[in-house]
Amino acid sequence: MDTWDPYTNAVNKNCQTHIVFEQLHVVATFNRVIDKFRKSEYRKAAKYLLLKTLCNVRCPNHRQQLKNLLALNEVTNTVMILKEQVKHIWSYRSRSWAGKSLDEWCALARSVNHRALSKVAKMLERHRYGILKHCDYPIHTDVLEGVNSKIMVIKGKAYGFHDIRYFTLKIYQAFYN
Repeated sequence: MDTWDPYTNAVNKNCQTHIVFEQLHVVATFNRVIDKFRKSEYRKAAKYLLLKTLCNVRCPNHRQQLKNLLALNEVTNTVMILKEQVKHIWSYRSRSWAGKSLDEWCALARSVNHRALSKVAKMLERHRYGILKHCDYPIHTDVLEGVNSKIMVIKGKAYGFHDIRYFTLKIYQAFYN
C-alpha cells in the first residue's frame, strides 16, 4: 500500500492484517525530492563558471563558486546512487539484509546534508516495518494498478454509467474475454 499516514492509520485501526509498502510509492516520493533537489542546486550554480578552468578564474568569489559547483557534481552523483539503491531494497527476501540495506541508504542520504534527503530518510525509517514486511510477503500492486486503469478506461469510453449493474457487467466482460 501507499505510505500515506492516514491510509496506514485507517488500516491499523480497522483491519487485522500486515501492512506491506509498495516500492512504486516510495520511489515516486523520492523522485519528487530529486526534482526539488535538482532545481534548488541548479539555481545555486553559475553556468558560465563551468566554461572556465579553475586557473583562469581570477576573482576569489568566482573561484569559490566554481569549487562549490564541482563539489555539487559529487553530491548529484550521490543522489543518483540513492535513487537506484532505494529500489534495490525491495529485491531482498531476507529481512536482515533488507534492513541493513535500508540503514545504509538512510545513512548515505543523511551524509549529503540536505533537508529533503534527510526527510525521506526519516520517512523510510518511520515506515521500516512495512518495507521489511515485503520480505515476508513479496507482493506488488502492479496487477491491481492495471485493473484500476482498465476500469477507468471502460468508464471513460462510456462517459460514465448510470446503472451500476451494467457497469459491473462491462468490467466482467473486459476481464473474462
